[in-house]
Amino acid sequence: MPSEFTIKTQQQHQETLPFSDTRDFDEAKKGFIAAPDYKQIKAEAGNIAWDMASYEWLLQDKVFDSIHPSLQRQAVLNMAYGLYEVVPDKIYQVRGFDLANISFIKGDTGWIIFDPLTAKETAAAALKLVNEKLGQRPVVAVVYSHSHADHFGGARGVVSEEEVAAGKVQIIAPDGFMLHAVSENVYAGNAMNRRLFFQYGVLLPRSPFGHVDQSIGKNTAAGTTGLLPPTVLIKDDIEEMTVDGVKMIFQNTPGTEAPAEMNTYFPDFKTFWAAENITGTVHNIYTLRGALIRDALEWSKQINKALYMFGQEAEVMFASHSWPRWGNERIQEVMRSQRDIYANLNNEVLHLANQGVTINEIHNEYKPPKSLQQQWSAHSYHGSEQHNSRAVVNRYLGYWDGNPATLIPLSPRDSGPLYVEMMGGAGNIINKGKELYDKGEYLLASEILNKLVYGEPENQKGKDLLADVFEQIGYQQESPSVRNSFLAAAYELRQGIPSGASPKTSGPDVIRAMSTSLWLDFLAIRLESEKADGINFVINLITPDNDEKYAVELSNATLTNISGFIANEPDLTITINRSDLEPVMMGAVTLDEQIEKGKAKLEGDRKPLDQLKSMLANFTPDFEMMPGTKKSESAQPSVNSFAQPELGHTDGG
Repeated sequence: MPSEFTIKTQQQHQETLPFSDTRDFDEAKKGFIAAPDYKQIKAEAGNIAWDMASYEWLLQDKVFDSIHPSLQRQAVLNMAYGLYEVVPDKIYQVRGFDLANISFIKGDTGWIIFDPLTAKETAAAALKLVNEKLGQRPVVAVVYSHSHADHFGGARGVVSEEEVAAGKVQIIAPDGFMLHAVSENVYAGNAMNRRLFFQYGVLLPRSPFGHVDQSIGKNTAAGTTGLLPPTVLIKDDIEEMTVDGVKMIFQNTPGTEAPAEMNTYFPDFKTFWAAENITGTVHNIYTLRGALIRDALEWSKQINKALYMFGQEAEVMFASHSWPRWGNERIQEVMRSQRDIYANLNNEVLHLANQGVTINEIHNEYKPPKSLQQQWSAHSYHGSEQHNSRAVVNRYLGYWDGNPATLIPLSPRDSGPLYVEMMGGAGNIINKGKELYDKGEYLLASEILNKLVYGEPENQKGKDLLADVFEQIGYQQESPSVRNSFLAAAYELRQGIPSGASPKTSGPDVIRAMSTSLWLDFLAIRLESEKADGINFVINLITPDNDEKYAVELSNATLTNISGFIANEPDLTITINRSDLEPVMMGAVTLDEQIEKGKAKLEGDRKPLDQLKSMLANFTPDFEMMPGTKKSESAQPSVNSFAQPELGHTDGG
């Protein structure tokens, strides 16, 4: 249960935050048309893809001391469920069917859909609801605002591949969309999928003591993810297009919330679509599941550009998450608060860094100005001031704090036993940890208990006490990503890592969209260097149907590839159509089966192929995040050696 210190902390937040400003609640309810008579959506695989009913306890009009009051407010706001009107007879949204919103713009003959959610099943349910309530209309275009899965993964639920191929449906996306939709989550995908268990609280119960919200939506859908490639790319910084009678002005915003992202202005409706760049919450500059660090200053500048280009006349602003804002004064207020919080984060952190504040101190030093603290749209729900401020330092100065003692530090497992010895053993640490816990000094308690857990990973008493500490820290967090991370770590410290199937993050569409270069690069990451040391070979890979060729070399226990070149004297040449290689990449068939079927041809010595197969590790997302939590070493699964493992999860950025 929340301790007296946690309860006191929550009460202090309640007293200092601007709870008298209730405009968000009015805006979140505005335009409501209807909700379906169901709260669950089933996936094709038989599991529940979406379950809003699991959060209905939030609607009790009750204060939960185990939830930061600001987070509880956000969690209630995200309970919106159903069909909403944004612009009368023109723009509609279905909210609460997935982490993101799906938006419907009425064209002359059909629907233009913005961001078709994560899953085929949730997107299809949203389209069905819209057609039932507003009248049956065909889908004539789909717009992907950016390259994260919760904004394109459900496309097959609203249009078919055949409709797109026949030219009946346009798919519009920002330049670079396909590259980033796939490449952003390949190289560290397995680690990202393990870390999402913490950021997204995958294992936590939906309760006041567990998962309450995901800041920009309730949760992520667990359905069928696909990827239909764009037919139209927006390449210019500002580009106009009319689709089915609807005039749109696209603003490319690369380097903001996603590497490929765009805002859209509807001049005839005086309506601005902010994609995921302006969602009324401070987003992730560094996302805890893992991703490249983003540019807070560029993000601010792109919002500023939107403010001056479109925000001077816009009367409606809506986005791929959260709820719309109406009225020009309100829109400019939110745009400025979001512009300023990203700029302040960048500038103030660097101001402090230039005075010697390090990456290991900045999260305890940086605070937004009071004027922004009093604006809900500048609060850190998806991101947090702590991890975002450290990200800014890391972007400009890197991970080192300038102290040589931290430049080549011991691994925690190696330093832990010394700390335990020097503190007089586990008993002393547990006693002191309990004393600090009883005083509400949770960060101090975690400092020493963490050393104990690394020094003695099997000390369950120490792990249980650290879990208690983590739980209280988690309850006090405004950011659900940070809350979930502490609570998920507490869960695993007590229970161990559970066994079971890992979440699916990449279906056949995504693997098909991978370049051959990306696939070869990831084979190189899977290579076990110890097994490869002293072995050298050269393989030419030729895919005639797309006219590609690669020289692949193993030397110095490192696998490299180069596109557009082949070696003059290879040990082996593999010729296979890219269309026949794709089932191998998906794990549907093995390369040897394609060879037996005559779909792949070998010339030369096949020994390098067999050697390479024997050197590839199979990654699974069941490694320890906290020591002593893996119950037993699980055997590596028997898989197609050349199959591409699951890509990383990019829902929510």
